Amino acid sequence: MQTQSTERNAAESECQTRYDRLSAFFRVFDLSVSLDATAAAHDDAKLVVGLTPGGHASRVVFYTRGRIEPEPWDAAFVAASIKFGGAANPLVNALPDRVAMSLGDAPAMRAIANAFVFEAAVAQCGRDAALGRLAELIVLMILRQAIRTGATGPGLLAGLAHPALYRSLAAIHNDPARAWKIDDLAALAGMSRSRFMALFRETLGTTPGVYLTDWRLTLARRALSQGRRIKSIAARVGFGSAAALSRAYARKFGHAPSQERLAAEPGLAQNIIVPGRP
Repeated sequence: MQTQSTERNAAESECQTRYDRLSAFFRVFDLSVSLDATAAAHDDAKLVVGLTPGGHASRVVFYTRGRIEPEPWDAAFVAASIKFGGAANPLVNALPDRVAMSLGDAPAMRAIANAFVFEAAVAQCGRDAALGRLAELIVLMILRQAIRTGATGPGLLAGLAHPALYRSLAAIHNDPARAWKIDDLAALAGMSRSRFMALFRETLGTTPGVYLTDWRLTLARRALSQGRRIKSIAARVGFGSAAALSRAYARKFGHAPSQERLAAEPGLAQNIIVPGRP
């Protein structure tokens, strides 16, 4: 009996590692932190650590849309602006405007939050690096809680929280260039094709094919914003050609992918020759 339980736990642990719900988002989108929350862009997420009268962390609140609301039960707080892909990050978009986590029964999170408060209060060497890593841990743990809590409606959060569908989603996230077939994704979820198709649409509000294309376009947009060339991106994210990527990109975002790259590297515009212009 004990051997069977151990083997089952080991299998579950391997499955969780292989089909990690969050690693792809942290790999694709860089997370950075700034303590000057008031001067940050309005749409940046905000991280607030509420303090007790003694100066210890009591709760953490993550405002995904950027606007901080006063928390009357906190004696004081430390606020920071978080960049995590903004509106381009589908995981951030899937979260509610406010995600709160009490630290009373979360000793690990409380220790990390207190370390964040200490680093924010004391200027010393390596401070920015420490704040960045601590903020990443705090956001990661908030996301874990959000997934455990689940979602009230269809969407990515509901899909990641689903005990079977998350494996298919993680596979898409980790290997977008693969020529995924519905049967392959259904097998990962341990379902028949028809059951998988129905449950996917019910849980995420879209079809597997549309979700896969949207994720590929999300990756393409991210790569373009970093100044990479369309040809080099297309195959890497799962499109057969640069032309196929350009067509899908224009349908999704309403403009050609070249505009995204020009925005990332304004100097490129000086090298573009427009017919009829001197």
